[in-house]
Amino acid sequence: MSTGAVFSKFLVLAYLGLPDDYEPSPQTATIPFLVKHVTQLPPHLLVHFSGITSPKDRTAIITIRNRRLKYAGSNPLELRFASASRKWPDLWQGRERPGVEEVVEERTWADNDFLQGSVKHVGKLGNLLGGYEEEREAERVRILRRERAVIDDFVPENESSDEDGGDVVLEEPVEIARASFEREIRERFVYGLLEASCHLERGLKS
Repeated sequence: MSTGAVFSKFLVLAYLGLPDDYEPSPQTATIPFLVKHVTQLPPHLLVHFSGITSPKDRTAIITIRNRRLKYAGSNPLELRFASASRKWPDLWQGRERPGVEEVVEERTWADNDFLQGSVKHVGKLGNLLGGYEEEREAERVRILRRERAVIDDFVPENESSDEDGGDVVLEEPVEIARASFEREIRERFVYGLLEASCHLERGLKS
């Protein structure tokens, strides 16, 4: 939550022309204070409140919640599937191999940028880097999903097949799965349940 700046209630109160003993205090009763004064404060002061409150705490402030809702409805790049599935892979339960887009980026760089694209010097470097990136991303996703399973006290069921006599699990179409994932990401953002999303709020003056 920290922004690196030390919170000072006196700067906030001085800006609003309020006494030092004003109640509700911006430091000890932060949310009630913001409910009353959030629309009166400029971005350079509002950003300091992210150091003493969480995104979930700030959901109680209707003005901030409405700003998040408006931002999420604008379909920002950060909340679209390609970006969000990389940032929060533990929330994406799709069956696509993780790291596919990163592999393409690595190979493109090796083929076009490294040594000015002189493939006679790099040989199979693009494929090699792509493979390394795919392995790194796959391992990162596995770790995050294991951590999420522990947090949620959830043990994934073994996939069933006709061979073991189990029920056949119908796979959700990719387009529907992606849309569901994006919807969950937006909902989590609006309600302050999305980890590492403070930087998105700074653009909302919240």
